[in-house]
Amino acid sequence: MPRHQVPPDEWQYRDRSSDQVRGTLLRLTRDFVLASRQIRGVIRIALLGSLATSKARPKDADVLVSIRPPLDLAPLARLARRFQGRAQGINSTADVFLATPEGEYLGRVCHYRECYRRRSCRARNCGTWPHLNDDLDVVALPDSSVVEPPLVLHPTIMAAATVPDDIVDLLLAPGVVPSNSPRSCSDHSALNGRADG
Repeated sequence: MPRHQVPPDEWQYRDRSSDQVRGTLLRLTRDFVLASRQIRGVIRIALLGSLATSKARPKDADVLVSIRPPLDLAPLARLARRFQGRAQGINSTADVFLATPEGEYLGRVCHYRECYRRRSCRARNCGTWPHLNDDLDVVALPDSSVVEPPLVLHPTIMAAATVPDDIVDLLLAPGVVPSNSPRSCSDHSALNGRADG
């Protein structure tokens, strides 16, 4: 895509194709979901933002993880840093947002390996809960996104809208979806309108 035709929110991708951007972000999201759903205390994992739509070159990957506090966030933070680091390989990024099962938004997983007060840290309570970046003054999710995210991937699959085919192929494929969710996602009726498998 010639530089003058690149939309302002996609400049970082330059000439990368949709598969190089979207496909890579979806594969990285799949890897994150498969690993993080094994962590005790992870209750729900959902996909948010433009990656949950059919946008060809989404800005980043946004994942919402509902956890049961108190939870040692170190294992989840390690996975989140790997997710973000790999996304940076295509000049993108990934954010892992945290919420309680009751729908209270907590903040994001901190991208620093070690927790200690930094000048650039915008967390309200840096270090109080290690690896939680409660920068609620900087980033806040709408309550509706926390309570009813566009696409829940774990423990069951629930979709608030039509699910793009590449998400069905990469994130809802056998081996990725939980055993109590629809295995055959070629039938989009199982995924639309908040259907639960």
